[in-house]
Amino acid sequence: MAEVFTSLLLSGILLCGFLVHLRSVWVVEPSRKPNFIIILADDIGWGDLGANQPGRSAGDTPNLDLMALQGLRFSDFHAPASTCSPSRAAILTGRYGLRNGVTHNFAVGSVAGLPLSEVTLPQLLQKAGYFTAMVGKWHLGHAEPYGPTKRGFDYYLGVPYSNDMGCTDLPGFDLPQCLPCDSPGPNVVRLKRRAHGGCYSKVGLPLYENNSVVAQPLDLWTLTEKYKSAALSVIQKARQQGQPYLLYIALAHMHVPLAPPLLHNTSSDGSTGVYSASLREMDDVVGAVKRASDDAGGNTLIWFTGDNGPWEQKCQYAGSVGPFQGRWQLSRGGGSAKRTTWEGGHRVPTVAYWPGAVRANSTSSALLSGMDIFTTLLALAGVTPPSDRRYDGIDATDVLLHGAQTGRKSLFHPNSGAAGRYGDLQAARAGRHKAFYVTGGAQSCDGITGRQEFHDPPLIFDLERDQAEERPLRAGSPEYKAAVKKITRLREELLWDIATDKSVSVADYTTNASSVPCCDLTLPVCRCHPLV
Repeated sequence: MAEVFTSLLLSGILLCGFLVHLRSVWVVEPSRKPNFIIILADDIGWGDLGANQPGRSAGDTPNLDLMALQGLRFSDFHAPASTCSPSRAAILTGRYGLRNGVTHNFAVGSVAGLPLSEVTLPQLLQKAGYFTAMVGKWHLGHAEPYGPTKRGFDYYLGVPYSNDMGCTDLPGFDLPQCLPCDSPGPNVVRLKRRAHGGCYSKVGLPLYENNSVVAQPLDLWTLTEKYKSAALSVIQKARQQGQPYLLYIALAHMHVPLAPPLLHNTSSDGSTGVYSASLREMDDVVGAVKRASDDAGGNTLIWFTGDNGPWEQKCQYAGSVGPFQGRWQLSRGGGSAKRTTWEGGHRVPTVAYWPGAVRANSTSSALLSGMDIFTTLLALAGVTPPSDRRYDGIDATDVLLHGAQTGRKSLFHPNSGAAGRYGDLQAARAGRHKAFYVTGGAQSCDGITGRQEFHDPPLIFDLERDQAEERPLRAGSPEYKAAVKKITRLREELLWDIATDKSVSVADYTTNASSVPCCDLTLPVCRCHPLV
């Protein structure tokens, strides 16, 4: 009972503090500019969205399906990278990791984050008079001055990195199943990416409000409600004050550990029902945000997408890639989703909803990237980005508002933790053709890691005929020759453009124990309060 009371009290304190903070930063002025809500799901599969697979889904995303019915569903939309930090950095800067410096994930002990030389979407909208709020996972540096409120957000509530990067008292479902904080047994502090299979047991998972740790370890089982309450408060306050706003909701779903409201048909080991229950919980948040936005009656674009594909080595706790299975890789062993450049690693479910602006019940097959969110939202807000740097995002306004089916001419997929060097553009897309220069390096559910292979000449697949990426074109065929010539030229042009870009940033990936978030160094796992 004491734990329940403590949790409720903390929720009330957070909400009261949030409302007080809003009153202190909100500028009251009439709004004519559009509002923007970006909802970013974590480790979500293209096939998790019911609207992407009519008749095949389990019906776990009714609110997102309704949003697609009332808005625009993108069928060929891609995360900028296939792991957390580089994808989020590219979304917020409109630049590939080779430009913005973020090529792989930051750690619990990272001393830095997204380079301070980079300019973010919230910074630019903030300068244009927007109130900017973020709720959820940041993962772009938590040490000063790299946190969200130093990078353009007026308000922040969330976790500084992934929700598996710290222990909790009531762990969620994961593989391997982690122990609670302060449990007897071997202590494994996972600070490096190559040890991603371990569990953190020495440091509690922190919850930040603005620049302060307000709970450590946080309660995974009430985190979704805290996020939802904070998001709805932003929308409510926007309605009252009339200031245009950017609300960036970076959900914990569908990243492990999963901690959904469990149903009666969920097995004790989570082998059935856990992922579906988590998907429904995520969808419920989306529905609540959409209803609040509709009720506010504002001029609001909601853009739902994902940071990368499912983490398949988590087996029953990983999502569905749909038809984008990467069978060429699967037939040789190893993973073909998160961390890889196969379609399952970066093709993500994406829906845009804007009553009166985006045509209802429409589908776009335009090739687009999460980097295009940066450029498109700035264009819609009438904001010109700084001219002292080069961008990789395109303005997709015609696709969004006018039904255009032509998006990007090309898209490049960086290595985000599989074979090869971080950030290298190991796969390239031009039209229906996709080339692979390096494959392997990721682990599948069966524990097998794909063998690293370099391809010269590259493997090329025709995605219109072969969504599963199973049979590469025959090298030397007329189709192959035409495709490889085009892709080679586009790739060389981009690499030269990056090599001559004077605005390229370099991220500092140094780690130090002093940078680990800690509420109280005198208490076990950095607890904010002693256990009652």
